[in-house]
Amino acid sequence: MSTTMKSLGLDRLSRAELFQLVQDIWDELGTAEEVRPLTPTEELLIDERLAAADANPNAGSSWDEVKARLLGPQR
Repeated sequence: MSTTMKSLGLDRLSRAELFQLVQDIWDELGTAEEVRPLTPTEELLIDERLAAADANPNAGSSWDEVKARLLGPQR
């Protein structure tokens, strides 16, 4: 365990407590608002991708197709 984790007392937590802490942090990150504005490059990239999606709405794969590829054949 790293020195930082020890200095925060995380070395005294059980595995279940560590997993819960990770989940709590992840949940908090999901609700945190981004305060940094997009850069012009990021805005351009988003605009380009939106235009490409509008121009060809049937491109890409459905979530079910992606999930099936990721999970592979079910045994």
